[in-house]
Amino acid sequence: MRKIHPFTSLLLLLLAALLLLAGCTPTPADTPNDASHDVETAALQATIDEQDILITALREEKERLDNQLSSLENQLNQTGSTPESLLITALTLVDLIAEQDFEAVALYVDPDEGVRFSPYGYVDVSEDLVFLPQELGTLLQDSTIYTWGGFDGSGHPIDQTFAQYYDRFIYDQDFANPHLIGNNTIVGTGNSLINLDEAYPAAEFVEFHFTGFDPDYGGIDWCSLRLVLEEQHGSWILRGIVHDQWTI
Repeated sequence: MRKIHPFTSLLLLLLAALLLLAGCTPTPADTPNDASHDVETAALQATIDEQDILITALREEKERLDNQLSSLENQLNQTGSTPESLLITALTLVDLIAEQDFEAVALYVDPDEGVRFSPYGYVDVSEDLVFLPQELGTLLQDSTIYTWGGFDGSGHPIDQTFAQYYDRFIYDQDFANPHLIGNNTIVGTGNSLINLDEAYPAAEFVEFHFTGFDPDYGGIDWCSLRLVLEEQHGSWILRGIVHDQWTI
């Protein structure tokens, strides 16, 4: 029998071993690495899908909030200035009047309509004096004698400078610190007719009121300052400064 060379036997053994290993090696589709890759891909796709859902939800929520904001802005434009802003404006103005800062007061006055001064509760739209904003800043220094109406009781003309009128018919009391404030409410009433609705049909007002000072008078020494304001382009303008008190 022919003898097999040892080296040939070794080659045959190596070949057999390689064939055996080849038979035991899994195909590429079945490798653990590929299976893990498929799992990771599926997980990544699921995350992407979840993020897409979240982004869609956020976009829908943003659209809802934008619509809500637009609706609120429309409501605000329709309602105009709020009662709070009316009161805040009046409080600002009464402080400026107390400080005699009529240059600042003028900023609240319409350049064409001006502001009307009334010494008593009845507003005489044909006789009460009206000043334009450019005139207000220097009125306290103005020595001109103006006729502001007639004194209650005597009917004598109120012939005074603006400074005199200020002391008697604008800031005769500390109206920046009143007893009561009426927001679109008449507080002080006497014998005189109050015609704010007729004189200023489109306006509103804030009243700064003192109930009285001497107990012996039983309250007939009350006095008020009414600031009449009208909404214009989203702001309040000063239309009238009305002093009032008990009249005969």
